[in-house]
Amino acid sequence: MADRVQDSVGGTSPDDVQLRFRDDEPVDHAAVTVDSFVDQSNATAVRIEPGDDARELLPHLERLALVEVNFPAFGDGRGYSSARVLREAGYEGELRAVGDVLVDQIAYMRRCGFDAFAPDSPLDKDDAQAALERWPHVYQSAADARQPIWSKRHE
Repeated sequence: MADRVQDSVGGTSPDDVQLRFRDDEPVDHAAVTVDSFVDQSNATAVRIEPGDDARELLPHLERLALVEVNFPAFGDGRGYSSARVLREAGYEGELRAVGDVLVDQIAYMRRCGFDAFAPDSPLDKDDAQAALERWPHVYQSAADARQPIWSKRHE
């Protein structure tokens, strides 16, 4: 079953959240840098910049409510790896893609585990929905837990 694009949720950080695929309340406080987060004991939101190592957060997953991953340019794919590292390690909180997020990236970002999007430029809701529904089958396992098509032939 494909995700349903919801209406915009107001900005809960310096970025405005346009798409969100979670039922819980959005985190309403700003995220700190990875370096600052690791040095604090009370922060629950962090922002990963390109070049930051998401693995530094692994010992702290239980206190994280929000991880924002910055995409400063659409061609910078390092944030995909950060998302997958966190989801595979068991992170269940909000994982928000922020920055230069384009509609043609939404489905791939969802596969890596992103469940909220705060693009620099607003996305068309219908285009986002179409992007999520475009490919009904997947070929490999990912953070979204969709069943790969090759495994279905053995059912």
